[in-house]
Amino acid sequence: MAADGNALTPGEYIRHHLVHLTNKKQESIVDFSVINIDSVVVSSLLGVLVCFVLWLAARKATAGVPGRFQAAVEMLVEMVDSQAKAVIHNANSRKLVAPLALTVFVWIFMMNFMDMIPVDLIPMIWHSAGPAMGFKDYMRVVPTADLSTTLGLSVSVLLMCLFYNIKIKGLGGWAHELVSAPFGTSKNPFWAVLLGIVNFLMQMIEFVAKTVSHGMRLFGNMFAGELVFMLIALLGAYGALSLGGGLFFVGHVIAGTVWTLFHILVITLQAFIFMMLALIYLGQAHDAH
Repeated sequence: MAADGNALTPGEYIRHHLVHLTNKKQESIVDFSVINIDSVVVSSLLGVLVCFVLWLAARKATAGVPGRFQAAVEMLVEMVDSQAKAVIHNANSRKLVAPLALTVFVWIFMMNFMDMIPVDLIPMIWHSAGPAMGFKDYMRVVPTADLSTTLGLSVSVLLMCLFYNIKIKGLGGWAHELVSAPFGTSKNPFWAVLLGIVNFLMQMIEFVAKTVSHGMRLFGNMFAGELVFMLIALLGAYGALSLGGGLFFVGHVIAGTVWTLFHILVITLQAFIFMMLALIYLGQAHDAH
């Protein structure tokens, strides 16, 4: 691409597409006052859509021969319920955890699925509509390619784990576990205090590591997928702007088709992995060391 006029170079094109629509300019690496408006709006709308679809399926469920929609939802519910039963053995906990796991799986899948929309479609619409409404010309539509979204989800799982640790084991029982696992304790007061400090630090490291890796795994895969779609879009742009662009256009079509088919597996697998890790972490919160 040429850099003259209004045309963007490949680097400028990618940088522009990787900027979020925010409420203010970020002033530091960690700035909790910055809100990625595009991620919040898209994820909220998809969350409402997911809840509505699941509510609709429950409302229209019949005891007779199910239709295709009901059958698909029932298969999904049975899959999540079987995974929850295998990990969480407390039936009362499953009444809350299993529906939440189902919602999380479908919600993350829908957020991931936004990556299947042509990379320039919604930003092109926003290019005209956004500035006209007083917003900046930035728009990203894959919430799970935003680290704020994925870490927010993983922190929510962490809070639920803390809740069930206290609910199942009691505050005193969990506090004792924090200072007695994984290395145990000792009858000797000196070694008991030393082991307690080490055990507590190891427990804190475990909680932090699980939470960060839980969110980073989903973010890394979706961010990489979004970036590949941008590179494929650049092939199409070269095909349109260069004299010998026929090969670039063919490469754009082939690469786009292959990556889209592969990415369908990726977005589904990532939603399933996030759900399963959430169930495993919650299951661990129910188990005593």
